[in-house]
Amino acid sequence: MAVMKTALTIAGSDSCGGAGIQADIKTMTMNGVYAMSAVTALTAQNTTGVTGIQEVSPDFLQKQIEAVVTDIFPDAVKTGMVASVGLIQTIASSIKKFSLKNIVVDPVMVATSGAKLISDEAIESLKKELLPLATVITPNIPETEVLLEGNSLSGLDSKGLKITSEKEMEEAAQKIHEKFGCSVLVKGGHNVNDASDFLYGKNENGEVIAKWFKGRRINNPNTHGTGCTLSSAIAANLAKGESLENAVSKAKEYISGALEAGLDLGKGSGPLMHNFVLTRKY
Repeated sequence: MAVMKTALTIAGSDSCGGAGIQADIKTMTMNGVYAMSAVTALTAQNTTGVTGIQEVSPDFLQKQIEAVVTDIFPDAVKTGMVASVGLIQTIASSIKKFSLKNIVVDPVMVATSGAKLISDEAIESLKKELLPLATVITPNIPETEVLLEGNSLSGLDSKGLKITSEKEMEEAAQKIHEKFGCSVLVKGGHNVNDASDFLYGKNENGEVIAKWFKGRRINNPNTHGTGCTLSSAIAANLAKGESLENAVSKAKEYISGALEAGLDLGKGSGPLMHNFVLTRKY
């Protein structure tokens, strides 16, 4: 009988398939693991925006997670956007109850426009209850700034903190690691076209990691779901037993390939070609 590593995504559904659990499942599958899901919310969305969100209840999320982990235990878990305190608490309690491992948290809090996507109360719950349980978190620059609120950076005022240089990215990652105990991959841009990401934390031997991952410059405006895809690829590679550094490196390579394939769908910023390695015609 074939044995395959497994990964669980706990995130919202994207009806156009480019982000959320749909992107997660495609990514995990293409990175060689069996993908499972627990849905936090239904969304009505496409490449031009979101027109509706319907959250599940904390109780029903708990039932989904429990149904999965008591039957097919995941080798890694990825979490995406969770917009309410109750859902965050449910995920955190499940991680502890079932001793889930290889936790990748994509702390989806801030839109590309800079607008916060979840309440301040939910952000505080995320910081207090979920981030300390993570193996690695993958914030973009605006999300990194939110996580650092109340901290100064290179002498800057903690209010209205803005990260504008690679040095500040490095310092921010170190401060977040010290604050929450998890490794941190600070993403340098809102898309992979010009993104260089910095990883800071500790490896499985307790040794400090401080490493830059340079993204290849790719001329593709279609970047819908890049954050979901990157975090899911990291989770898939951790599930297969890769070190954190290797998991990030392979995830970056995968997302570059998905962008280079040049898929062009939708009227807005379109999705990646998650299945770019499949060339056989059926």
